[in-house]
Formats: sequence, structure tokens, C-alpha cells
Amino acid sequence: MKKSLTWIRRDLRLHDHHALSESLKNSDETLVAFIFDEKILTKLKNKNDLRVTFIMQSLMEINGILEKNGSSLIVRYGDPTVLIPNLIKEHNLDSLYFNRDYEPYAKERDAKVEKILKAMNVEVFSFKDSVFYEKKEVLNGSGEVYKVFTPYKNKWLEKFQSEDMLVSDFKLNLKKLMLIANNSESLASYDWYKEIGFKETFGVLKGGSSEALKKLEQFKKYISNYKEARDIPALDQTSNLSTYIRMGNLSIRDMIRVSIAKKDLGHATWLSEIIWRDFYQMILDVYPRVAQSSFKPEYDQIKWHGKKEDFEKWCQGKTGYPIVDSAMRCLNETGMMHNRLRMVVASFLTKTLLINWRLGEEYFANKLYDFDLAANNGGWQWSASTGVDAQPYFRIFNPYNQSEKFDPQGEFIKRWIPELKDVSPKKIHAPGEMDMIEQMESSCVIGEHYPHPIVDYKTQRDRALLMYKEIR
Repeated sequence: MKKSLTWIRRDLRLHDHHALSESLKNSDETLVAFIFDEKILTKLKNKNDLRVTFIMQSLMEINGILEKNGSSLIVRYGDPTVLIPNLIKEHNLDSLYFNRDYEPYAKERDAKVEKILKAMNVEVFSFKDSVFYEKKEVLNGSGEVYKVFTPYKNKWLEKFQSEDMLVSDFKLNLKKLMLIANNSESLASYDWYKEIGFKETFGVLKGGSSEALKKLEQFKKYISNYKEARDIPALDQTSNLSTYIRMGNLSIRDMIRVSIAKKDLGHATWLSEIIWRDFYQMILDVYPRVAQSSFKPEYDQIKWHGKKEDFEKWCQGKTGYPIVDSAMRCLNETGMMHNRLRMVVASFLTKTLLINWRLGEEYFANKLYDFDLAANNGGWQWSASTGVDAQPYFRIFNPYNQSEKFDPQGEFIKRWIPELKDVSPKKIHAPGEMDMIEQMESSCVIGEHYPHPIVDYKTQRDRALLMYKEIR
């Protein structure tokens, strides 16, 4: 009897799962386990963190399916480098299967687990699952990884087309799961929230693959308009799948199958976004230093002139710039932010408030439902012009122009800043410019009901250009 353990991590699903599929195929019995990694959880200061409940909901769904098939999800809390070997011994298992993770800590942890298990004569198998192509699969003519997105994307598409656009679907034979009759520590019978020190906290999203697949199905209805509609936050016509993608409730292949179902600009644009995701994962894998510093080392020399109190007002959504404040208030309340608005608030923090991008990156890491190190780091460094294939340092988003272009009637702004609900569309983007009569008519006195702009955009733009030029 060959018995194996499948360790699930950021792949919280029981469909199209590469490692689990291989384990079930190559073993007589497979045990499925999830470890609440104490090193990761201790970094989460908010014990009402929405993401923990999302993960728990996803695990509950997985456990329900396993129990219907006579098995149960094994859950533990602590150090995986200790707990995984212990589970192998406890159940007398021959091998470990898992899907690869490209974050520096995960790679270090997994290498340590593999070293310990090999010393125990336990086989270890890891698989590509969360990305479509890994770092060595998309290389330039010199055999090196790309540092510019467009040629990377072109090579990615060329490779994909040369492989006849084949998208695997890893089937699972759940009849080969290890039978477990009474799991006293199952999610259904044990208080895991108490064990890990968190509280169940419900947010706007519900975890699990069934919910993810439902949202994916809904997105199919308007994906053809994705190119035009994705930049308008009031329309809410992005896929809203980023958290499900991050947690692995969906597979990368689920998304690609949808993106190639039709040949139009909307489908192609969504595929391009998926390729961006692969690109940032590859950059983090090859250049793990970006997690701590700028991809362009010289940009670590920037002397950020911003003020602490301005950062705090940015966090609170009280800058006096409605497009920025509405985005931040939405993030604080829901844990979500529209992609266009992420670029706007990031540019505003770094190039208008002149505040180090790392502070914004950390704030997003603590707040975002869909926080992913590679994507978050890549996005912030792109906005701050410090990253791989970033926007030029002199490209500085004008928050007024961005507001007028992408929220022309102020619909999104008014949804999150009720004190501006009676301000006219003409003045909503810069309410600080209203005269006293207009302020009285809109029941919004600037400085009392809504703040004055905390900085002058044009002055700060000039300061930003000088700040960047100092290190060039």
C-alpha cells in the first residue's frame, strides 16, 4: 500500500488541483492536510481579519466534500516544518505532494520540509499549479527571464499557441482518499478559531470554490466589455475574482479556459491580466529581493519628503481628494479596491504626498482581501517607478483628471463619501473649489464636513520630479 499526504496551502479547492490529482493517481490512499502556519498568522495583528474567515469557509467546503467521500481534512496549527514530518510519521505515509509557492518565505519553508522528509526516506513531489508558466518556461533569446512585460507577454502567447492552446484539467479520483471515520479535530467538530486566536468575521465575500465558480460564470456575461468597463469603478464590471484566485478557490486554468472561449478584445484583455500575474510571480521567484527593496537598486536612494500625518490621512480617506478618499474608505470597509483606483491612490501616495511606497504596500498587505505579495509588490513598485517595467518616474497621475475620466458623475465617490452626495458632478472632483454659496447649496462646508486638500497637487508634482531627479 502506497500512502501519501497532499498538503494544501494557497490552493483551496478540490477540482483541477495538480498535486492532489497526482497523489490520487500514484497512491493507494491519500490524506489531505492544511496547516495554519503560525509564522504567517502572527503577522496578522487584527484578530478579526476577514481573510482568516474566508480561508476557514473554503476549508469547511473542502472538508464537507472529503467527508462525503469517507475522509476528512486534517488541520493543524503551528510550524509546518515540524507538523508535516509529524503527520507523515503518525499516518505512516510514503510521500508528500504539494503545489509550488514562489514567495521567499514559502520557498525557504518548503525546502526545509523537503530536506527533513528526504532524510526520513520520504519522497517529495512538487508541482506547478498557481501559475501557467514558471520562470524557466518563458525566456528571451539569450535564455534569460524577461524584465519588460510586453515582450514577455508576446513570448508567453507564442508558447501557448505553439502548444495548441492546450489547457490541462487535473481530474481527481476521490475514491482513493484515505478513509477517516472520526476526526475529533475536524473543522466541523473543533473550535479552530479559538485554537489559532482569531474570531469569525464575515465580510462582503464568501470563501469556497462553489462561490468562486458562480462568480466566474457571472463574469462570462460581461467579459466581452471588460476592456472598456474595467476602468470604471461605479460599473463594478471587473471579474471580482481576485480573492478567489489568490486563495486558489479557482485554478489558473479555470481562468484561461474562460479567457480563450471567444476572440474579442474583452477576452484578450482579461488574458493579458492573467499573464501580468504570471509575470509578477516570475519576478518575485527570480528576484526575491524585491520583497524588501526596489527592483531598480538606485531607487532605494530616494529621500521621501512626505509627512507622517499625511500618510495617516491617506489611510483614513481624508485627503480632500475625493477619488483617493472614496477608494481608501472602500478598502477600509470592504477589504477590496478596484484596480484603476489602486493605481490612482498609489501614485497619489508616492508622487503627490511623496511618501515611501513601502508604507502603502504594507497598508494594502494588511487590508486587502486578495493580498498577494507578488502582485501587491509589483503594483506598488510600478506606480512608484521603482519596479520592473514600471511607469516612467515623470508619469504622475493627476487625481482630478483621473476622477473626471473614470468617475465622471461622481457615482463611486458619492457611494463612499456621503458628505459629498449633494455636490454637483461639475464640482464633485474638486469640492475644495466650491465657493461658499455652492457649499451651502450642497450641504457640504469644506473644512467642516469634508477636508480641504491636504497638499497642492501642482506644487507636489514639481517636488516629486525634483525628488526623482536627485537620484538619476
